[in-house]
Amino acid sequence: MSIKLNSGHEMPLVGFGCWKLENKIAADQVYDAIKTGYRLFDEAQDYGNEKEVGDGIKHAIDDGLTSREELFITSKLWNSYHDPKNVELALDRILSDLKLEYLDLFLIHFPIAQKFVSFDEKYPPGFYCGDGGNFHFENIPLLDTWHAMEKLVEKGKVKSIGISNFNGSLIYDLLRGAKIPPAVLQIEHHPYLQQERLIEWVQSQGIAVTAYSSFGPLSFVELENKKAIDAPKLFEHDTIKRIAANHGKTCAQVLLRWSTQRNIAVIPKSSKQERAIENLEVNKFNLTDDDIKEIKKLDKGLRFNDPWDWNHIPVFI
Repeated sequence: MSIKLNSGHEMPLVGFGCWKLENKIAADQVYDAIKTGYRLFDEAQDYGNEKEVGDGIKHAIDDGLTSREELFITSKLWNSYHDPKNVELALDRILSDLKLEYLDLFLIHFPIAQKFVSFDEKYPPGFYCGDGGNFHFENIPLLDTWHAMEKLVEKGKVKSIGISNFNGSLIYDLLRGAKIPPAVLQIEHHPYLQQERLIEWVQSQGIAVTAYSSFGPLSFVELENKKAIDAPKLFEHDTIKRIAANHGKTCAQVLLRWSTQRNIAVIPKSSKQERAIENLEVNKFNLTDDDIKEIKKLDKGLRFNDPWDWNHIPVFI
């Protein structure tokens, strides 16, 4: 199953997330995921593993498991490269690392313009801005960055462009000046953070939605995120367990189907082959209306990936 983007391209409804893929095994995991049947791979400069992911993709193509045309590869522009003069440079680095001639989807990772850091100084730079652990920012309007993204589409280096971690007002303003509207919004989305109004409005504008961290706190516990550590685990929640048992499915499948049944794409990651297969097959059953109503009650507005926690950056205030 797939979503038809406003750019005219098809995006798979279920993909494979590359966040926190360990460098030493990333190539093998990507190769195995392609062998399992995954065709969408969600990457980002900030993940620091694009060379290895690129190795896995190349290996799979060389072995005849797939073709480049069958794959849908996403990556994201990191905060340090928002200045229009750096956007194409950043993309070229991504393409070089992934060993690709184009991306299927290129997203602005966060609506935050950090101070530029050269590739030679530190890559990927993460939150480093050239001054130890101190944050520094550049006065680059989002629309300027977006226009630079649009030029990449015109050059054929990117098929579709989109945004990630944007709130409604930022998207509303971006649409006023965009020549090419965003094809996709990627957001943190799970039963504890449902963002119903944002999703309803974005989809009404013809923008597809991709959910990350579909399993809620699970992705953030190992990062020592206190909110995640304190939150009840969704795999252990009585509501999710009951729904899973009623359908003869796993809790993970229920959480993923909760999104895909509403035409929201998902990008789970699993190092276990059996789990990867289960995740890929989530569209083979349907949740009931009562299931959806029960999950709706779990919304806490609990956000685990919040720039306010980095440096009081008010993206979601």
